[in-house]
Amino acid sequence: MNSKFEKNLNELLDAQIITPEILNNITEYYNTNKTTKTNWLFTVFGVLSAILSSLGIILIVAHNWDTLPKNTKTILAFLPLIIGQIAIGYSYFKNKSSTWKEASSTFLFFAIGATISLVSQVYNIPGKMSSFLFTWTILATPLIYLMRSNLVVILHLIMATSYACNLGYFNANTPWLYVMLFALVLPHYYKLIKEQPTANITSILNWLLPLSLVISLGAFIGKSDVFGFSMYITLFGLLYNLGKLPWLKNQKLRVNGYLIIGSIGSIFTLTFTSFNWFWEDTILKNSSSQEIGITLFLFLSAIAVLVYLYLKKQLQPFNLFQYKFLIFGLIFLASEVIGESAVVLVNILIFVLGLFAIKIGTNKRNYGILNYGLLIITILITCRFFDTNLDFIVRGLLFILVGVGFFLANYMLLKKQQNEKNNLIH
Repeated sequence: MNSKFEKNLNELLDAQIITPEILNNITEYYNTNKTTKTNWLFTVFGVLSAILSSLGIILIVAHNWDTLPKNTKTILAFLPLIIGQIAIGYSYFKNKSSTWKEASSTFLFFAIGATISLVSQVYNIPGKMSSFLFTWTILATPLIYLMRSNLVVILHLIMATSYACNLGYFNANTPWLYVMLFALVLPHYYKLIKEQPTANITSILNWLLPLSLVISLGAFIGKSDVFGFSMYITLFGLLYNLGKLPWLKNQKLRVNGYLIIGSIGSIFTLTFTSFNWFWEDTILKNSSSQEIGITLFLFLSAIAVLVYLYLKKQLQPFNLFQYKFLIFGLIFLASEVIGESAVVLVNILIFVLGLFAIKIGTNKRNYGILNYGLLIITILITCRFFDTNLDFIVRGLLFILVGVGFFLANYMLLKKQQNEKNNLIH
């Protein structure tokens, strides 16, 4: 404990402001938090040590690799795996600290990949990168539940996303097995939500899980890029509503990756659909049953989350951002009938979303959300600057109005906060 802080506590005790019992409770609380912080740092350094050790072994072996006989190469290929399993067994059966478990799990995770690579190289076993990534990831999955390793969960998501990208983006195949890899971490994530909803690892996964879905969804898009936009808007709608679930809604905004990614992603994707070129082709012309099926699944999932929120009475007050995917879906389906009106409706939707964000920011006294709403409107006006025939004077006046709007909105919110403080004082 800090000596100055301890001295201040003793002074409070001498002045009979606090009792000896309270002093002991404060001391115990302070020491517990300090120990936790130290353990966390120790875990980080333990994991880094495991990674550096793994790389060191690989470099030493690689330097003399070509001069070694095949049998020796095979033994050396399995050596990291054996060392990793011994470390795992020691950590598990001796019930060592989380630092030991995280470090040994990380070492074994990389040892699995190294062994697969080395054995393939020694015996010239051909294979695709996607198969290698999948095999590596699936073999390391038991570490998540055997050792309860949070770092392996992060590595698992990174590898699963890499597998989906390699197979879908670079080889034009649908990475259906990604769905299984993603689902394998959900029980661990659910347990973290129940037991440690505010822990750092839970906050990290609140970002990594939706990011993985967003990055990987493009690998499932086939012929129709236009239909792919609809898939993404529906996914972002699902993510935004997941971010409104009670256990996430009451936490700080910065840990709610679902809400932030869902909101920003929706505006970004809707902006592309606000151009005429998006609606020029027939919507269902090049779409496949796969794309339609995935979009329908995402749409029904988002509706299911909305129904759940309704049953839990979490849909008040009204928030247009929660229904934007539904509104766009109706415009998308009706576009064959309404024609160019679809572009107008999407632009109106984006504009109203901007106004709604301004309203939310004002009600919550949040400058970030307020300026986010103003930024949405600015982006919309900028896009129309390039694809309309408005006079340059009119365009200039629009930007001036937006600039004035930024100033007035922030100024009015500042004045409102100052008036509230003055009322509290008086």
